[in-house]
Amino acid sequence: MSEPGFWDDSDKAQKIIRELKTAKRVVDGLGSLDSEVNDLFELAEMVEGDEDQEAQVLSEIAGLESRYDEYELEALFYGAHDAQPAILTIQAGNGGTDANDFADMLFRMYKRWADAEGMKCETIDITVNDEAGIKGAQLRITGEYAYGKLRAEMGVHRLIRISPFNSAGKRQTSFVGIDVIPDLEDAEGIEILDKDLRIDTYRAGGKGGQHVNTSDSAVRITHLPTGVVVQCQNQRSQHKNKAAAMTVLKGRLARLQEMEREKEVASAYDAKGEIAFGSQIRTYTLQPYTLVKDHRTNTEVGNVNAVLDGRLNDFIEAWLRRQASKRDSK
Repeated sequence: MSEPGFWDDSDKAQKIIRELKTAKRVVDGLGSLDSEVNDLFELAEMVEGDEDQEAQVLSEIAGLESRYDEYELEALFYGAHDAQPAILTIQAGNGGTDANDFADMLFRMYKRWADAEGMKCETIDITVNDEAGIKGAQLRITGEYAYGKLRAEMGVHRLIRISPFNSAGKRQTSFVGIDVIPDLEDAEGIEILDKDLRIDTYRAGGKGGQHVNTSDSAVRITHLPTGVVVQCQNQRSQHKNKAAAMTVLKGRLARLQEMEREKEVASAYDAKGEIAFGSQIRTYTLQPYTLVKDHRTNTEVGNVNAVLDGRLNDFIEAWLRRQASKRDSK
């Protein structure tokens, strides 16, 4: 920051300042925690035998343990892009209208989670289903370790319930695929050549009437060497849709690089595979009992409504600790 010309590039300067704030928060916080632990040792010796004072010491220990757990969790973020914003894609799979409705439920769940975490959530793209729910959507979520946390959500999610769309009142199983990529401001190592792209434009969908888009503003980009396809139609101009789609493409290519380094992640969710039975990472059961179970960590939460309202941290933390355990065992 002391270098001449630091503020010549405002965007780059702001990025470095954000990195500094995160580093200072961790380093200063750990220094403070260490000092408080030492003070508490001394206080514990001084009040030994005084039940009231000992109870106060125990209370302070519990507070320090909670703060320690927070720092321990932060140490689990190891990926090159974990601190970046995340682009989360929701895609309805097998299950018909129930799958579309489930996709809409997860769309709401992730927005609620982001709000509870103090993160900013922006809808990049959404395709509404005619009967109910959505066919798919993309969210950009910005906040501390957004991508590092949401990586835990990547995979196939399964819903079991009595279908509101089935007149016979039978139980229905439906599936939704979740993909998560980093939103990279500067995609180091990601080279995209114009000759490797096929760019198609088309008319964005609308609600009719004055909302009908009369120009071909929606953009679909195909990366020919990998076959990765991205699209965006929510922005009003073709230029903005193209820029948003390119951002998503860079993130997906970066994610492919990560998958090469992390074969267990690649096997957990194959983006080209079927979003159906046998590949789910988590099951949300509403009938005949209520339970959300993550099949990778065996984490279970009985309050399904709380989970669908955004209570995801139990699953995210369990997955992060599992990944850390895998690394430590190698």
